[in-house]
Amino acid sequence: MKLLNFTVIKLTVSLIIGILLGYCFEFNLYFLIALNSISLVILLVVLLLNSTSKKPIWIGMLIYLNTIAIGCLVSKTHDQINFKNHYSKIINNKSDSALITFRVKEVLKPGKFYSKYVIDIFKIDDRTVIGRSLLNVSIDATEQPFKVDEIFITKSQFKELIPPLNPHQFDYKSYLKKQYIYHQLFIDSHELLKISSRKHTLYGYASKLREHINKKLDLYNFKRDELAIINALLLGQRQDISKEIYDSYTQAGAIHILAVSGLHVGIILYLLNFLFKPIEYIKHGKIIKTILLIIILWSFAIIAGLSASVVRAVSMFTIVAIALNLERPTNVYNTLTISMFFLLLFKPNFLFDVGFQLSYLAVFAIVSFQPILYNLWPQKNKIGRFFWNIFTVTISAQFGIIPISLYYFHQFPGLFFVSNLVIIPFLGSILGLGLVIIGLSLVNLLPNFLATAFGFIISSMNTFVTWIAEQESFLFKNISFSIEQVIMSYLLIIITLIVLKRKTYKTLTALLLIVVFGQIYYITTKYFKTKNAFIVFHKSKQHIIGFKKDHILTLHTSLKDSTISKDKMITNYTIGASIKTITPDSLKLVYQFDNRTVLVIDSMNVYNVASFKPDIIILQQSPKINLKRVITTLQPELIISDGSNYKSYQDRWESTCKAQKIPFHRTSKKGAFIYRY
Repeated sequence: MKLLNFTVIKLTVSLIIGILLGYCFEFNLYFLIALNSISLVILLVVLLLNSTSKKPIWIGMLIYLNTIAIGCLVSKTHDQINFKNHYSKIINNKSDSALITFRVKEVLKPGKFYSKYVIDIFKIDDRTVIGRSLLNVSIDATEQPFKVDEIFITKSQFKELIPPLNPHQFDYKSYLKKQYIYHQLFIDSHELLKISSRKHTLYGYASKLREHINKKLDLYNFKRDELAIINALLLGQRQDISKEIYDSYTQAGAIHILAVSGLHVGIILYLLNFLFKPIEYIKHGKIIKTILLIIILWSFAIIAGLSASVVRAVSMFTIVAIALNLERPTNVYNTLTISMFFLLLFKPNFLFDVGFQLSYLAVFAIVSFQPILYNLWPQKNKIGRFFWNIFTVTISAQFGIIPISLYYFHQFPGLFFVSNLVIIPFLGSILGLGLVIIGLSLVNLLPNFLATAFGFIISSMNTFVTWIAEQESFLFKNISFSIEQVIMSYLLIIITLIVLKRKTYKTLTALLLIVVFGQIYYITTKYFKTKNAFIVFHKSKQHIIGFKKDHILTLHTSLKDSTISKDKMITNYTIGASIKTITPDSLKLVYQFDNRTVLVIDSMNVYNVASFKPDIIILQQSPKINLKRVITTLQPELIISDGSNYKSYQDRWESTCKAQKIPFHRTSKKGAFIYRY
């Protein structure tokens, strides 16, 4: 199988490299435009001058370099911050509030205190601008959530996105940057003036249609969880799913069922292809049928919010629909790669979407491994073939997604095949019946017994998934998995696949080299990587000091043992740092490590020590001290203020340290302090 000999795959890899370069490096936009223009002219001239059918290898290299340059350019042109009229160019010169006009682009899942939205900025004061921001509106029970395409004016000030303040914490700032969001607004609903509610975009019309569908469904007394699952399965909206239900699907290995993706779109295409079969018998019937299928698929994608997974699936199955109905031969690898190429060309930020990555990896793994696994135990009867096919598809998909799932989510559901074997056989019927339910409700012809039956089916599915998730002995949590391990895992999977298809000396040698390289990496990280660290964590109103030694973390904190085990900040660190054991310990006033002495000054205000000179001073619990006198008396090298101190105290201490030319580490701004030794 000479997979990488396909030109479209090489072009897609080149495009991905270009997008990554554009994201990681600060290229000037005009330089990239000039580079692409010149390189394309050179390529066209070379192709015109070379009239032979067999092109030299250097022409191929020139084409791939051009594609890399195009990848850089699309990465930069889609990010509006690279343009002069981006709102950030104006607010950088403003220190006070501005009059901001914006339109709601997307409704996000609300937090505990704020409703969240993605907004497009139109104006700053009287200047027309472009750009996207995050809007946080204080939750008010009397106010209705904003709708997509509503336009508001407010007087406020943009805030910087907060970076992670503790090691191995989820980087929400980086995540939003990949969505081209660089600032956020915090406002109360009464500070907003709505100036328009007309729908101007496809997103607005799709949101209005989803809202209309939900109003119709509300008339049939669906339970909240049932309606949330219906929205996820058929409308691509997961904001209303409760945390308990979402966690259950995740732990049962069935979360992909709630994300409208290739599985759902494939089933819908199959159903539509069957329903539209009679159209083939009229003149130009296959062409008409294909056009109808494509229109319906993309209409569904728009209604579902045009998420990365939906657009990916619809793009791929658009090509499949054309190939099926026009009887054009197609290759599944080419189909997947062509859809990926055009998606990334028009939406380069999809490359960083976890759903996009999981979708493609799963499908590539299925088409590669499933035939091999299926032939290991061929079934003779239809029922056996049906369930064995589902089982092998499920197992094959795991080969593609396990490494990256462990990297992002740090857990592995051991009973994933059980939940998939039970749910997937009925998913087609559930989706088909769901579409009928929605259609009948829109024309007010939905019988109550049918709505009740469908609600019962959804509740039964939720109950089954919850039962699977409760089998905690089969759920492997808190698995440490680095990006290097992800890369080596995929190299091992790819080479193993090649060996299974073609056993040669070269492929077996490559497999052996990967195994040896993996062992070298394991030994290097275990015995030569920095093992010890002193950490002052940031936690509001708390003080947590940690000592890491190899795979053991000793925590000095007032938190209870039961609280420590549930604390997300500590859990994130233990996973990221491969901690095997956590040992709680009491708080102390003096710590020593690596020939350095640390003095803690807390609310007791004890710092007159004559026996030693501390190298580091940690301020905790807002001690009432004269910091200038402390610095003069003890002459420390560094002063640290953790999250247990008042903001006003920290502002004053920061000014004092700046005047005294002493480094001041404020965990609320700089994040946790880490000293490795």
